Amino acid sequence: MKRVVGLTGGIGSGKSTVAQRLARLGASVIDADEISRSLTAAQGAAIPALRAAFGPEVLGPDGALDRKAMRALAFSDPGSRARLEAILHPLIRAASDRAQAEATGPYVVLVVPLLFETGGEARAWRTLVVDVSEAEQVARVRHRSGLPEVEVRSIMATQWPRWRRLQLADDVVCNAGPEEDLDPQCERLHAMYASPVPTPSTDRCR
Repeated sequence: MKRVVGLTGGIGSGKSTVAQRLARLGASVIDADEISRSLTAAQGAAIPALRAAFGPEVLGPDGALDRKAMRALAFSDPGSRARLEAILHPLIRAASDRAQAEATGPYVVLVVPLLFETGGEARAWRTLVVDVSEAEQVARVRHRSGLPEVEVRSIMATQWPRWRRLQLADDVVCNAGPEEDLDPQCERLHAMYASPVPTPSTDRCR
């Protein structure tokens, strides 16, 4: 049975950056966000159900999901968010399971932003949290996407708080400094994850 490392962290924490480094070291990486984007692209498998549930106003001119319109609806209406998740989550899980079956690396890194919130840790051998301060999350997301702070914080409010993620994490990558600081952390984790007899990491953010 393949070892699955559930990688998570708050918005703007650097999950993709850490996943890319582990992939370069030999891990098979499956990103739930990438699967979601494929499902909600024009002609994506989720589009008919999304159109039926929310109407054509959540679709762009090309037929793909208008993520900005859907995000606004989901954050203003918890019922809409629940319906969206009920459509997407089973499709994402099925695609993830297929990708895991085809993975060839010594272990699989499953990148899931809401890993703990959706109970995804039950499917993981170990959980890995990418950690930064909340202030740094806000700054990074604003720089990356141009969203106003109030919108960034509204997204953060739908995710578990930092302290709660850290409570459940088996392993932690600290991403508060320059990107090159990630290399030794990822190398230690890769050696542990790929080892026939893993020795748990004791790394923690200070």
